[in-house]
Amino acid sequence: MNSKIDFLQSADKVAPLLLGQHLCRRYKDGKIGCYKIVEVEAYLGEKDKACHSSKGRTKRTEVMYGPPEHWYVYLIYGMYYMLNLVVGPVGVPEAILIRGVEGIDGPGKLTKELKIDKSFNGLRASKRFGLWLKIGEFVPKSSFVRLPRVGVEYAGEWKDRLLRYKLL
Repeated sequence: MNSKIDFLQSADKVAPLLLGQHLCRRYKDGKIGCYKIVEVEAYLGEKDKACHSSKGRTKRTEVMYGPPEHWYVYLIYGMYYMLNLVVGPVGVPEAILIRGVEGIDGPGKLTKELKIDKSFNGLRASKRFGLWLKIGEFVPKSSFVRLPRVGVEYAGEWKDRLLRYKLL
């Protein structure tokens, strides 16, 4: 029996629910790969100093202000794409970074291996667009840990918040 996720909830509520679910990718040759999500980070909108939307609404962050279940993909350091899932109600710019899937540790490696680039930015997470979530049973709280996020030292008190979730 499949479970459902209410993507209108806050990123810190949805993030742990993504653990153990599958990120599925249809490649240009028609092959499909589904990968178990093992690590994610929640970003809580304009109040969260580590979140891109903390600087307000911009062309870059516009997708975060839109409807949930859309991909927010951006390039960092001019070389790595980051894959985020927008969650929460329209106008509340929250997202969840997909940090790792089984066998691929790190968000930059993940997007490189799965051939995910900026062309997915703003697209709905769906089979139609070739990148979607397959939702199954939820993992129990005892099977994951909460940790501080990675690479957000600039975010003041927000750098120590336990908003990274990782399967044990």
